Amino acid sequence: MKREKLHTYSVGYSFHQSLAAPPEVAFDWCTDYQSYDLAMMKEKGKRKIEKITHDTILLTETMPKRDRLIKKTKLVRLNKPSLSWTNTHIGGPNRHSQFLYKIVPEGKTRSRLHFQGLMIQHSRKTLTRQQLRKIAAEERRADATAWRHLAAALRRETAHR
Repeated sequence: MKREKLHTYSVGYSFHQSLAAPPEVAFDWCTDYQSYDLAMMKEKGKRKIEKITHDTILLTETMPKRDRLIKKTKLVRLNKPSLSWTNTHIGGPNRHSQFLYKIVPEGKTRSRLHFQGLMIQHSRKTLTRQQLRKIAAEERRADATAWRHLAAALRRETAHR
């Protein structure tokens, strides 16, 4: 039986999300990983959080996708002085993908998340540039939607302080 060649592509995308919190508050909230974070993003699944050091976290997520479970292992590195962090997939379907996050001040009470996705996409068939652009648009839409939900949760939680 002949094995199909697996094609690997780099897919980039980005977006910005306004946050109704000062930059330091937004950074601390965004990087305070909890098991219920997926629910806040309106996603189904389970998340295991392992704090390795004060600035390194290992996330293991198991999520349903179509008719099976997908397991992703992510290494998160925090850079509090620059209000930024990276999320690198070290296991799962998009292994070696890396996602960059940076909180940028917008006055004393607001900030903005700058997100850049650098996703590794594997495919059994050759993908065209148009197909890769469609994948990038779908990923951007899904991630931006998750962050809109997170921004709303942040706004609700900081309004009660």
